[in-house]
Amino acid sequence: MKRFAAALLGMCLSGLVAAHSFQLGSIHIGHPWSRAMPETSATGSVYLSLENQGKEADKLVSASTPRADTAELHTHVNDNGVMRMRKVDSVELAPGKTVKFAPGSYHVMLMGLKQPLKAGDHFPLTLKFEKAGSVKVDVVVQDGGAAAEHSH
Repeated sequence: MKRFAAALLGMCLSGLVAAHSFQLGSIHIGHPWSRAMPETSATGSVYLSLENQGKEADKLVSASTPRADTAELHTHVNDNGVMRMRKVDSVELAPGKTVKFAPGSYHVMLMGLKQPLKAGDHFPLTLKFEKAGSVKVDVVVQDGGAAAEHSH
């Protein structure tokens, strides 16, 4: 019986994590999260999904947070067989499409962290879109194992 109760509690908690989303006009922002980092790390990344539920294209043009000196939009590119991070000026959001920010893909790069990213922490992140405007979302810091579950 204890195993059943633990499994049920786990399913309920994972449902709460999955329900962590925000809406700005026709833009649906799904589960903003960051991976816990060592205390000495000056950088981190934020991952999420952006679904354009509208009929017009939009662009994510910037991000900012009081948790870091700088927040930049980045992607990974294959440079002659070597994966490298590159800053991008914006991320296109086609109508009816979803863009996933995940490890090895798009992400919001946090540089100059003002405090370590510890599992269980939350911090605000403001996303600015070309047409939809700006929205503040809550980023959940997860440990490596929990973060991996939500990276796809």
